[in-house]
Amino acid sequence: MFEMIGNPEILLRPSYSFKFLKGQKALSFLQTIPQLNAVKMAAVLERSFIEICGFERETLPRFREITVNLGLNALPGGVKYPDSAGGFSYEESGKLLSITSNRFVHWSTSGDTVQLVEQSLDTNLLNNAVKLKITNCHLLPGGVHFQETLNNVVILIVTNQTVHRLVLPHPTRMYRSELVTELQMQSIFTDVGKLSLQDPAHSAVIPGPAGQTAGPTASAAWLSHQGEAHYALASPAGGLLVVTLPPHDTQGSVSILELKRSSVMQRLAGWMPTAIRGEQSPGDLALSLAVRELEDDTFIFALCQDHKLRLWSYREQACLMETDMLEYMPACAGVRRSPGQGHRLRLSFSSSTGLCLAVYLAVPSRGQFTVLQLVAADNRYSLDHISSQFATQETLVDFALTPTEIWGLWLDDANQTVVKYINVEHSTAGQWNQVFVQPAPEEEVHIGADQDPRETYLDMLFSPLRFTASAIVKALQIYRRGTERITDLPWETLKKEVTVAVENELQSSVTEFEFSQEEYRQLQVEFWSKFYACCLQYQEALATPLGLLLNPYTHMVCVLKKGFVSFLLPCFAVDHLYLSFDEYLFSEEDTPVADDPEVGRDVLGLVQCLRLVSDAVPGDMAYEMEKALEHLQTPERAAEMVLENLLANDNENVIEDIQNKLQDIRNPVAAMTVLIREMDLETDSDPGGERPLTTGPSLPVRLSLAQLYGSSMAVAVVCQAVCQMAMTRALFCRDLLILQQLYLRLGDNVFLGGGAQLLQLQQDLIPRSSQLLSSYYLLKHISQSLATSVPVDMIDANLQHLSVLELSDSPTVASNQSALSPQTVVELFYQSVARKAIITQIYTQNQSHSPGTALLHWPHMVSNVVTLLAQQLWPNNPGFQFPECLMGNCQYTALQEYVRLIGPWCHMSVGSCRFMLGQCYLANGEGYKALQCFQEAATEVEKEEFLLRLTGAEEEPVAAAPRLQYYNKVLRLLEDVGLPELIINLATLAITEAVDDPRSQAALWTRIFKHHLDLGHNSQAYEALTQNPDSSRQSDCLRQLVVVLCERSQLQDLVQYSYVNLHDEVVSIIESRARAVDLMSHNYYQLLYAFHINRHNYRKAGTVMFEYGMRLGREVRTQLGLQRQVNCYLASLNCLRLIRPDYAWIVQPSSGAVYERPGASPKRTHDGELAAGPVSGQVDILELKDLQKEYILARSRLSLAQHHPPSAAIAGSASAGEMVSLLVQMGLFDCAVSLCQTFKLSLTPVFEGLAFKCIKLQYGGEESQSEAWTWLAANQLSTVIITKESSATDEAWRLLASYLEKHPTQNAQHHRSVINKLLSHGIPLPDWLINDYKGVDAAALLRLYLNYDLLEEAAELVLEYVDALLGKGHQYFGIERPLSATAPLVWLPYTSIDQLLQALNETQTNVCVYNRLQDKLKHYHKLLDQTTRRRLQAL
Repeated sequence: MFEMIGNPEILLRPSYSFKFLKGQKALSFLQTIPQLNAVKMAAVLERSFIEICGFERETLPRFREITVNLGLNALPGGVKYPDSAGGFSYEESGKLLSITSNRFVHWSTSGDTVQLVEQSLDTNLLNNAVKLKITNCHLLPGGVHFQETLNNVVILIVTNQTVHRLVLPHPTRMYRSELVTELQMQSIFTDVGKLSLQDPAHSAVIPGPAGQTAGPTASAAWLSHQGEAHYALASPAGGLLVVTLPPHDTQGSVSILELKRSSVMQRLAGWMPTAIRGEQSPGDLALSLAVRELEDDTFIFALCQDHKLRLWSYREQACLMETDMLEYMPACAGVRRSPGQGHRLRLSFSSSTGLCLAVYLAVPSRGQFTVLQLVAADNRYSLDHISSQFATQETLVDFALTPTEIWGLWLDDANQTVVKYINVEHSTAGQWNQVFVQPAPEEEVHIGADQDPRETYLDMLFSPLRFTASAIVKALQIYRRGTERITDLPWETLKKEVTVAVENELQSSVTEFEFSQEEYRQLQVEFWSKFYACCLQYQEALATPLGLLLNPYTHMVCVLKKGFVSFLLPCFAVDHLYLSFDEYLFSEEDTPVADDPEVGRDVLGLVQCLRLVSDAVPGDMAYEMEKALEHLQTPERAAEMVLENLLANDNENVIEDIQNKLQDIRNPVAAMTVLIREMDLETDSDPGGERPLTTGPSLPVRLSLAQLYGSSMAVAVVCQAVCQMAMTRALFCRDLLILQQLYLRLGDNVFLGGGAQLLQLQQDLIPRSSQLLSSYYLLKHISQSLATSVPVDMIDANLQHLSVLELSDSPTVASNQSALSPQTVVELFYQSVARKAIITQIYTQNQSHSPGTALLHWPHMVSNVVTLLAQQLWPNNPGFQFPECLMGNCQYTALQEYVRLIGPWCHMSVGSCRFMLGQCYLANGEGYKALQCFQEAATEVEKEEFLLRLTGAEEEPVAAAPRLQYYNKVLRLLEDVGLPELIINLATLAITEAVDDPRSQAALWTRIFKHHLDLGHNSQAYEALTQNPDSSRQSDCLRQLVVVLCERSQLQDLVQYSYVNLHDEVVSIIESRARAVDLMSHNYYQLLYAFHINRHNYRKAGTVMFEYGMRLGREVRTQLGLQRQVNCYLASLNCLRLIRPDYAWIVQPSSGAVYERPGASPKRTHDGELAAGPVSGQVDILELKDLQKEYILARSRLSLAQHHPPSAAIAGSASAGEMVSLLVQMGLFDCAVSLCQTFKLSLTPVFEGLAFKCIKLQYGGEESQSEAWTWLAANQLSTVIITKESSATDEAWRLLASYLEKHPTQNAQHHRSVINKLLSHGIPLPDWLINDYKGVDAAALLRLYLNYDLLEEAAELVLEYVDALLGKGHQYFGIERPLSATAPLVWLPYTSIDQLLQALNETQTNVCVYNRLQDKLKHYHKLLDQTTRRRLQAL
C-alpha cells in the first residue's frame, strides 16, 4: 500500500474519470500521458463519482439472529440514539494474492440491534450475515469498532449500558493454504453462534449510579498490544471513562479509568467515577472521540461541546493538548456562546502525511471542515492547520478522512442523499467534487396508450435498478393486511404474488359486473399506482443513508444505507459533463474531452444546450422516443418529431434560449465530433478475445485472477454501472440528435462555417449520433433484461446442438450459476465469459506493476472493467461473445430481441446474428424461419470470425470451401434436431455451391437421398440416388433404398424404377441381402423374383425362386417353410414353362450354405493364412423335369408336415426314398405312391406299410380305429362307398385291395409282398387276396405257405390247383384250358409239392391230409398219363 501511495499522481489524486480510448489505450492511459500535460490532466481528471446500488434480488432471510441478555433493565427516560453504520477493511484487502483481497465488513445499528455483514468482491461468502440483539440496551452511534490482529478479527461493541467483545478467527487462519480455489468461502461469522457472548470474557456492564437516565454520548475502542480491550466512553456529565477488559484468553477483572482535566484516578470494577456523579460542568462533554496508537502511547482525541479539541494520553493519564477549534473558523461571533451539538472528528494516518485529523463544526447556517496535522516537538503537541473547507447547509450524516480527501454524506431538506468529496490540498476555490447519487424511482409512471398498466408497473417494480426485494415484500405485506411474514419467495414467485394481491384488491372493490375497457384500465392504474406508491415509501426508507465506508487499501468508497450498500464508481468524462450542474462547468478547464481550449469552450456550450433540451422534452415525448427505438423506427425521424413538438409547445421560449446559446458556439461540428468520439466504444480489435500473457503468471496469481471481481455483488455492481452508463448516454445521444435536428432547421443562422459544416452534420454526425443512440439503447435494454430459468431438458438439448456445432467447449458457453436470483443477461455474460477475458487483458497491461497491489486499486480497476465490458457488449465491435453466450445458456428470447434491435443499423457480424437468430427459431420449433436465417448467414461465412470458427473444425483430408463447411455444420444441426424437409432444402441449395467439388456434391446428394427416403419420398430419393456422382456412395444409397423399401413393403416402387446403368448393381444388392438375412422375416427373394418378372427375365426369376426354395428346405424346417418351398418350386416351374423348351433350363445354385457377402471377413487357416476359396465343381443344369421332381418331393414333405407337424424338422432334408418311408409311416399312401412313381422307386414299401397298418387295425382297439380315419381320409377312394357298417379296418383292407388293383405287376410282386407281410405276422390271408394271388401265381403262394409252415393251407391249395388242372375251377387259377390232349401243356410245382408231402409225412397230425394229397396226385398222374399217351398217339 505504501508503495502505491508513494506515487502521488496516481493514488493521492486518482483519476476518477477519464476519456473513452479505443482498444488497449484506455488501460494504459495513465502511463501514456505526456509529462507536459500531467498537471493539467491530474486536475481535470479529479472529477465526479456516480453511485451504483448493489440491490439484492432474493427474499431469502440471510441474517442469523443472536440475542445477548445480561439481565439489565432499560434506562428510564427512553433516550434513543440515531441509527448509524460503518465498516472495516482488511489490511491486505488491496493485495491480489491475499485471501482477504477485496474483502470488507459493514455494519449498521438500530436501537438494540447491530447487523454485521461480511462482503467480498471476489468470492461469495457463506454465513456472512449476523444480527446481534442486546436486550434492553441501545447501540451508541458509531459504537462498533474493529481491530485486526494476526490471528483474529476483534469486534468491540458499545451500548449505553454494556461493552462487548467478539473474537473471531482471521480468514488467513480459516484457510491455511494460499491456494483457495472454492467459488464460495466461509465468512468469519460462520461460527459466531458458538461464542458465549454473556460470559465475562465477552461482555461487561458499564457501572453507573442508581437511577441513571443517560448513557455515554460517544465512544472509541481499541486493543492494546497485550490483547486488552479498551473502551473510551464520553460521560453525559463530561469527562472520559475508559473501561478495560482483560485479554480474552486470560482470567481477569474489568478495570475502569476516569480521565479528567484536574486529576486522574483509577478504581476497581464497581467504583463510582466522579465524572458520572456530575461534578464537572458539561462544557467538556465529548461529542466525538477518536483513538490512535502512536509509538508506546495511546492518544484519545475528544471533540467537546465547548468547541475544544482535547488530546488525552492514556499512558500518562493526562490531557496533553487543548485547542479551541473556533480559532480556525472565521466570523464565529455568537457561536462560542452556544454549545456544540453535531461536531464530528475523524483521524487519518499515512507514512507520508503522518497523523491528520478532520474536525467538522456544525454551526448554524453553515458547517466547516478543518484539517489539521498533529505535530510533536519537545514532548509538546500542537496542530498545524492544513486547510478549511466550508460545507453546505445540508444535515451531515457522516464523513470520512483520507490522507488527501474529505468525503461527506448529507441529507438535504428534501430528504435526498448528498455525497461530495474534496481534495484537502488542491481544491479549486473550495469547490467540492460531485457524486451523482442514484435517484429515487419515478413517482409517476407514464403508461402509453398501447401499454397494459399491470405490465408497465410490474416492469418498473421488478427492474434490476429501481426497487429492492425488501421494499416490495414489505409493501406486499402491508397491502395484504395480513400477519404472515413473507420470507422465502423467489423473484418470479414474488412477482406473481404481487400481481395476485393487486388484482384481488381490484376485484374486491368492484361493485358493478359490467364496465367498459377504459373504465377497467382506469381501475388498474388506480390500484397499481397505490401499490407502487407503497413500494416507493419503503424504498425511500431503505435508501436512508447511515454512513460511509472507505477502504484505504483499495480506495473503494461505499455508501451504507438502511437497506443496502451502494458503491461509488468514477464517472466517465462525457457522463460527468452531462450530469454536472452548471456551477461546476465554469470554464473550459473542466472539459476533459478536448485539449483545445476553443473546442472545450464549444463543448461546454453544447452540453449546456443539451441540458436545456433534456429539461424541455416532456415525458410523453420521451416515451414516444423510447418506443420509436424499440420498434426500430429511424431515430432521426423520431428526434425530428420530438423537435416539432417542442417548437409547437414552446411556451417558455426554451428553443429561443437554446438558439441564443447556439450562437455562442463557434465550431459546433468540432464539438459534436469530440463528444461522439468520446461516446463511441468501437475498437479495431476484438475486445473480448483471448490475449496470451507475455509472461506466464504463477499458479497463485492465476487462481487469484480467476476469482477477481467474481462475487455476485461485484457482478451486480459492474453490470449496473454499464446499465447506468448506457442510460445516461442514451439520453445524451437523444438530446444531441434533437439538437442536431434543430441545427438543420436553423441552418446558416447558427453555422458560421456555412454549408460545408451543415453538409457534414447531415451526412456524418447525425447518422453517427443515430447509431450511438441505438447502440446505447441496446446496452440499456440488455442490462435490464433478466435471464430466464432454463429447464434441464432444454439445457441437455442445447449442449447436444453445441456439440454438433463443435462449440460446446467454447469459453463463451461455459455456464456459471450465479448467486443472483435472477440475474440479467449482461450479468450472466460478465460472470461466465467476459470477466475472465477482461481481467486477463488488464493483467496483461499491468504486468510491469506489482500484481498484488496495482491491480486492486478500485477506481481505476472498476473503470477499466466497466469500459471493457461495455466494449464487449458494443454491437459494432468485432467480438461476438455476448450473443454466443446467450445461445450457450439457452437465453433464446433475449437473443432474439438482441438480434432484432441491432438488425436495421448494425453492420458488424450480420451473418453471425442471422445464424444466432436461426438457432433461436430452431429452439422454438420454427424450423422454416430458422432455415431462412441460416441461408442468409451463408453469404457472410468468409467474412466473420464466428462463422469462420464455426466452419474451421472440419477434419477432412481435403478441406471444402468455407461456405460448404458451414452448410455441413448446419445440416448436422438440422439432423440433430430432426428436420428432414429443411435438410433437403438446404442441401439442395448447397449443391449449387459445390459445382466444382464432386466430393461435397456426393455427400450432399447422399444427405438428400437419406432424408427423402426417411420421409417416404421414394421417387425423390431414387432421383437423388441417380444424381450422386460417387459410385461408392451411390451403391450405399441403392442398398439402403432396397432395404428400406423392403422393410416398408413398398415393393411396387422398388420394382418399377428403371435403374439405368444400375440394373446389375440392384440385382447384386438384392441377392446379397437375400443371402445374408433371415429367410422368414425378409422377402428379398420374392422381391428379386418380381424384379425379374417385371423385366420378363423368366429364367432369372425361375433361378431365384429355385434358390429360395432350396434354402427354405435347408434352413427353415417348419411347415411354413415347406409351404413356401412348394410355392417357390411351383413359381420356378411356371417361369420355365413360359420359356421355349430349348431354353427351359437353369443352372442349379450352390448347394452349400456359404455365399459371398459384401463385408464378410475372409476365412483363415489354423496358420493364420487366408484360406483358399472353394474350387468350383461341375455345373449342374436343371431342366423342367428336374424341377418337377423337386416340386413333387417338396409337396410330399409339405403333406407330411401338414399331417404330422413334428415331422417337418426331418422332412426338410429327407431324400425321396426316405420320404416314402416317412409317408408310409404316417399313412399318406397316395402321396407315397406318387413320389415313388415320380422318382421310379419300388412300391413294395408302400404295400408293406399299408398291409402292416391293416394288421394293426385288425387287432387294434378303439383308439387305433379312431386314429385310422385320419390317415384314411388323406387317401382318396372314390370307388369305395363308406356305409355306417364299414369300419376303419374294412376301409384299410379295401384301400389295400384298390392299390393292388391299380398298380399290377407282371408277377404279382405287390401281392407277394403283402402276403409275405401278413404271413410274417401270423395273419390269416383274406380270401380275396388268396383268390387274387392264386389266379396269378399259385406256385408262389404255395411256396409262401411252405415258408410259414402252413401245411394244411398248402395242401388245400395243391388239391384245388390239381382240380383246376383237371378242369374243376380252372378259371380261378388263371388256367385258360384244363388238362387235355388238345390243350396247352400244364405243370405242377413238384418241388414245392414234394416239400409239402415230406413235411406232411413227418407229422402224425396230418396223415389224413397226406393221404388225400397222395390220392389226388395219383389220380392226376393217371389222367396225365392217359392224356400224354393220347397226344403222342395223335402225333
